[in-house]
Amino acid sequence: MNVLGRITELPELPEPLAPLKEMAYNVWLWWSWTPAAQELYRRINPVLWEACRHNPVKLLLEARPERLADLAADPEYTASVEAVYQSFKAHLASRPKPTTGTVAYFSAEFGFHESLPIYAGGLGILAGDHVKAASNLGVNLVGVGLFYHRGYFHQHLSPEGVQTEYHETLHPEELPLLPVRDAEGQPVKVSVELEGRKVWITAYQVQVATVPVYLMSTDLPENDPADREITAELYNAEPGMRLRQEIVLGIGGVRLLRALGLEPEVWHMNEGHSAFIGLERIRELTEQGLDFDAALESVAASALFTTHTPVPAGHDVFGFEQVAHYLQGWWERLGITRERFLNLAREEREDGAVYSMSVLALRTSRFAGGVSRLHGEVSRKMFHDLWPGLEPEEVPIGHVTNGVHTWTWLAPVLRDLYERYFPEGWMHALSRPEHWATDALPAGELWAARRALREQLIRDVRERLGEQRLRAGEPPARLRAAERALDPGTLTVVFARRFATYKRADLLFHDPERLKAIVNGPYPIQIVFAGKAHPKDEPGKAMIQKIVRLVRELELEDRILVLEDYDIALARTLVFGADLWLNTPRRPMEASGTSGMKSALNGGVNFSVLDGWWAEAYDGQNGWAIGTERAYDSLAAQDAADAASLYDTLEHEILPLFYARDAEGIPTGWLGRVRRSIRTAGAAFSAERMVNEYLNAYYKPAEAHGQVLREGGHARARELAAWKKRMAERWRQVRLEARAPGDLRLNGKPLEVAASVDPAGIDPRYLRLELLLRRGATGPLQRVAFPEPEAHDGRLHYHIRYRPDLPGSYVYGVRLAAQHPDFAQPFEVAFVRWA
Repeated sequence: MNVLGRITELPELPEPLAPLKEMAYNVWLWWSWTPAAQELYRRINPVLWEACRHNPVKLLLEARPERLADLAADPEYTASVEAVYQSFKAHLASRPKPTTGTVAYFSAEFGFHESLPIYAGGLGILAGDHVKAASNLGVNLVGVGLFYHRGYFHQHLSPEGVQTEYHETLHPEELPLLPVRDAEGQPVKVSVELEGRKVWITAYQVQVATVPVYLMSTDLPENDPADREITAELYNAEPGMRLRQEIVLGIGGVRLLRALGLEPEVWHMNEGHSAFIGLERIRELTEQGLDFDAALESVAASALFTTHTPVPAGHDVFGFEQVAHYLQGWWERLGITRERFLNLAREEREDGAVYSMSVLALRTSRFAGGVSRLHGEVSRKMFHDLWPGLEPEEVPIGHVTNGVHTWTWLAPVLRDLYERYFPEGWMHALSRPEHWATDALPAGELWAARRALREQLIRDVRERLGEQRLRAGEPPARLRAAERALDPGTLTVVFARRFATYKRADLLFHDPERLKAIVNGPYPIQIVFAGKAHPKDEPGKAMIQKIVRLVRELELEDRILVLEDYDIALARTLVFGADLWLNTPRRPMEASGTSGMKSALNGGVNFSVLDGWWAEAYDGQNGWAIGTERAYDSLAAQDAADAASLYDTLEHEILPLFYARDAEGIPTGWLGRVRRSIRTAGAAFSAERMVNEYLNAYYKPAEAHGQVLREGGHARARELAAWKKRMAERWRQVRLEARAPGDLRLNGKPLEVAASVDPAGIDPRYLRLELLLRRGATGPLQRVAFPEPEAHDGRLHYHIRYRPDLPGSYVYGVRLAAQHPDFAQPFEVAFVRWA
């Protein structure tokens, strides 16, 4: 056929079934944790429901009209529709009223559901959970992302473990997406300038309960064919295409919100992909008459940047000439030089300077954080060079440890069990520890639920494995073997995450013969691997092949499986049913690791390196640690030590505990770990707790800070920018001299330090002189302010007497800092000088 176009007509549902259509377009959050809603769609056609990847819109498009008519005439079914619909409306009506202004949440990927594959992994799933929790809590949030019409790639594995990738075309009219329209009912369009031409952008809306998420697309007939491809695929590896995507996301995203009449008070960049929003917001203000410095202060005051990885490859960088090519003329728009424009994002690396999106995000925001306590520490060290004069722990990057959306990731059988035994209303105050009363769960019922989830995992894995082998053209014997894979009564270990070398999926195979001895030992064990390697990550792909080869050589193919095409649907199966969740990153490279939280929520027990979230969650009773928190001289030494710890713990602690049963056949010792695991994850690692922390630590302060600087036509921003300019001119002339005894044994006497400062005309109220001390090589930093100085001879004279609270060896120094008292923030020290 010579195709001229495509039309899609949604069915006119019989009146009793009309709510199915409304719920289908607001179903991402709701059905995923409401089994009754899922069942309504599944009953229309169970086979089609699976084939559509649980996509209700696609299901309604494909359903036979006579089937819908039969259901409309079924009183029991229509009563169920009405009951679910009333519950749905009650949920929307019960959301708390917003307590903040609008928060614009920008992310390159959103993982709401498997039928909308515009996510690659943890970052996208986290973004989806953030949005869902924001809706639950009544946060006035709006999401901004991209609609990739070919999504993220699907993965096929050959019998040898060779990964191949393919994309499927996504049709927005077959998804719970609605075109974003203007007041006249026309699709909203905005544009960005690329290489001297306009690229037009439209958007689709995903309604996540009370939160709208706008997904932008350049796949429009008025664009050049090359520009239509900008939003085709997630994480295109070609740098020029990636840069264009990020211009559309950041600059285009701001323009889209303006076109919709939205004026966010807080701008949240979920990773550096959207950092160009800072440039666009500054451009808006410079066109209104502000100079660049005042505009930067005003914009940065209300901006938050969350960084998600300590791996350098996870931070997008570009060449300066490439950025200048695509953003030609932007420095004139902002009223600054080309050099200053490019230096906003300058990062010095061993192989030369680069334009870093993460640096740009940090330069254009006053709030920043990592995604776990350890990741916050790593990030402060990683970006320390941007704050010369500060000690690493003073770098203004905090953290909010990630959490998971409980209602999405809790298995229905466990939700029913918790509902019976947890305090009333527990699901609506998830972050309260007392609600997770796991001791109240009867051992028999808890163990029965865990067995049922493992059995469901095995059924799903067998089905997927059979389809995988059939696609790969494997012989009939291998297809029959898939039907018998795994054993319902055996301890089931899962390793499911992206195949990147630092995640060390092959650590389990460090000593192949010892692994084989454990697997074939007195306590049975079975292991499921799942994950994708980035198409350009050849070492990651090689790791998959290595594992497949070793499994075959060890003759363990019936006990260790590698599944293809890891997505949200498979993730649910695995986190619901795993007995032991294995995580082996090379510390400290795992920023957070939310999959382990999901498993723990369902009674899976974590067995992990003390990295990411597990470094703060592990208490010795809720799972097991691999290795220690020590540093190693070489990667090989670290791998060897961690592998030895893994084997010893698995063989001598985990397996015996799992198979130790009481008179009723219940592993009471194991269930103790299960209860503790659920209690640990339930409150402290829920997305509700996470979003509440963002609200209190970042959103509310950013909104308040931004409002102050915007007052009076940005008068306070102008004042702060002018103050910094004056300070920069004078700071070069400031002189600091300190008189200290050097190395000294105190022997009960205080340390005495004197200092004098030539302030070069700077008002003393802007200056702060501090004595800084550190106990030992790694002790916490202590900051002690000098008493008020005496002024004479044109200088400020300081004196301090100090005695440490604890005995020990200390290093000390004297530091002068300047800060405007009216704009004092704990994260901003504009000018620093050490004696």
